[in-house]
Parts: sequence; structure tokens; C-alpha cells
Amino acid sequence: MRPAGTADERAMLGGWLDWQRATVRMKCAGLTDDQARQALLPSSPRMTVATLVAHLRWAELAWFEVSFLGRQDLAYQDPLELAPPGTPLDRLLDEYDAQCARSREIVAAHQLDELEAWAPEGLELVSLRWIVLHLVEETARHLGHLDALRELTDGTTSY
Repeated sequence: MRPAGTADERAMLGGWLDWQRATVRMKCAGLTDDQARQALLPSSPRMTVATLVAHLRWAELAWFEVSFLGRQDLAYQDPLELAPPGTPLDRLLDEYDAQCARSREIVAAHQLDELEAWAPEGLELVSLRWIVLHLVEETARHLGHLDALRELTDGTTSY
């Protein structure tokens, strides 16, 4: 599943991002919906497994569709609205996977040097390469949060 050590740039970037994306589902395996909604960090009561999955879906949507493609009609969705109370974790994961599939389609159809169509006022336009690398970082950072929440939930630890 990891990209080959001799892969070209596109395969390397996409492979590492897909590795991180697949690990999200692995970190959630076996959790109940109630466990996925537990707020375990007193200083961050909105941080739950469910809201992290919803946030990661939103990050894929925001970067690849809103910023890169310029889909302003999607620009102001609140990530927490993507995970309303009672939404089953399996549904959130399926929606995340579907958004990741859409992101893969976008990346496959464009050159890595292409600039995004839109950026918030005052920010420079960035390349698709920059966005893919940022999503690797964003997803990996939140996998660390998922690691901690999972261990606090039921003691499960894993890669």
C-alpha cells in the first residue's frame, strides 16, 4: 500500500496521501457510534473521532474542490455540519472515502504545477503539488489525534 521507494513524484505523493487516508479508517475500526462521539479532551470538547473524520472530509473538499477547482458554492460549509449529531461513524467514513475518491479524480486530471483557481483574499495561489503535500501533512497530523483519542477510548494502539 505504501508507494514504491523508486516511484515517480505523482505516484509518491498520491501513494503517501492514500496511505494516510486508509489509516483513518483503520484507526476507527471497531468503534461504536457512541465511542466515536466521546469528547475525551477537556480543553477540546468538540474534538471527537467523528468530528475528526468529518474535518478530514471537509479538508479534502475545501482544498481540492473549493480552492483548486474554484467551487465557491461549496466554500463555507462548516465541517461540523458534515457530522450532525447521530450520524453513524460508518456513514462518516464512507463519505470521507467518497470525497477522497473525488480528490483522486481531480489530481489525476491535472498537472501538479497547476495553480488553484481560488485562494482567500491576501493569500497566494498555490500549486496542486502544494495542496497534495499539505493534505499529506493535514491527514497525518489528525491521525495523531485519532491515535490519542482511540487509546483514551478503549486502549487500542496501532500504527
